[in-house]
Amino acid sequence: MRLAKSYEPGAAEARWYAVWEEGGYFRPESARDPAAAPFVMVIPPPNITGSLHMGHALNCTLQDILARYHRMNGRPTLWVPGTDHAGIATQVVVERQLGGAEARRALGREEFERRVWEWREASGRTIVHQLRRLGVSCDWSRERFTLDAGLSRAVREVFVTLYEEGLIYRGDRLINWCIQCQTALSDLEVDHREQAGTLYHIRYGPVTVATVRPESKLGDTALAVHPDDARYRHLVGQTLAVETESGTLQLPVIADPAVDPSFGTGVVKVTPAHDPADWEMGQRHGLALRSVVGTDGRMTAEAGRYAGLDRFECRRRIVEDLRALGLLEREEPYRHRVGVCYRCGTVVEPLVSRQWFVRIQPLALPATAAVRDGRTRFIPKQWENTYFAWMENIRDWCISRQLWWGHRIPVWTCEGCGETIVAREDLTTCPACAGDALIQEPDVLDTWFSSALWPFSTLG
Repeated sequence: MRLAKSYEPGAAEARWYAVWEEGGYFRPESARDPAAAPFVMVIPPPNITGSLHMGHALNCTLQDILARYHRMNGRPTLWVPGTDHAGIATQVVVERQLGGAEARRALGREEFERRVWEWREASGRTIVHQLRRLGVSCDWSRERFTLDAGLSRAVREVFVTLYEEGLIYRGDRLINWCIQCQTALSDLEVDHREQAGTLYHIRYGPVTVATVRPESKLGDTALAVHPDDARYRHLVGQTLAVETESGTLQLPVIADPAVDPSFGTGVVKVTPAHDPADWEMGQRHGLALRSVVGTDGRMTAEAGRYAGLDRFECRRRIVEDLRALGLLEREEPYRHRVGVCYRCGTVVEPLVSRQWFVRIQPLALPATAAVRDGRTRFIPKQWENTYFAWMENIRDWCISRQLWWGHRIPVWTCEGCGETIVAREDLTTCPACAGDALIQEPDVLDTWFSSALWPFSTLG
């Protein structure tokens, strides 16, 4: 027998990993004490966007420590491995390889999906190989993927059930829109970056308003002040005739506690169709919506003579016009946080769009109660406060994405009778008129819809 001159970890690790796996040591059935309480974990599934990185190595090491500790103590231990289809992230990667969005559209949906599945096979193999090289003690006989048939059935079942319970609906609400990716984004998919900008102080009749987005003033439908601000109390309830770059505008003055009297002059313009805080204010006060920026990032017909301009070009032009009219009091440098798409870095445009949503408040209440009464524990405990803040300030979740890769929304519209059907199984005929002119919803679900179900869908 020839001994190596030095330790060769690659050879030793591969040999021992094969021994562990072939011996079934990673399976819960191998436990010394089958009657002991089982210990079960699911791996946070890595995205199939490429290779694993050091963060994955750290995370998997921590999980492996737990799995091996409980296994060595005799408990039936199951650690379920798998990967995530990763929706927009994977689509962007494959689209970039093809040469961009135009190349994807030229291929067509079916062929593009085939290309992504090819990518998934290659990337998935790489990820599994890396996990094995790390020595993770997962039960590979239970490996899953978020677009597996079984998991897809679970996703559809939950969608239909929530719809039947009135917790999923389609409606027109303010959402985060990526001009580049051409899709809605959840709040989690919006990164916030601090950047240098300009704060413009603009005359609105007898008052002055400060804003970093002067182009959005074309969508203003009110002015707002804090109800306790004595400076403007006399204006509340009035309608001001405001001279603008587009003529005279009639704007009501409302009082709302969300207004920060210390920002700017204490008067804010309200643009319900293009700002989250303004949307909420508009809902409380029944304000009209005026959508002036379209999904292509250009000004809409509602923007009047600025229609067709890119939103940032419109900003430049409108500032010039305000300056020429003497309506721009002053400009000052201003650093502020801007929302950008977490995938492409494009500045996100808040706009009103018809999408699918989950009513979150009814779901947040029992989730909060489970932590308060100790059924769900956070370690360290201090993270409970962050969790409660999320639950108490939560908004309805936009779950539809204008993508081709992911779980297609299980909704069909009959072109014959106009019926909309939400179904657990694919439809070929309309249950209302027996016609076959059915069109399935083209959008897919937010990847987090299936990710959130991962512990349930993988464990039955």
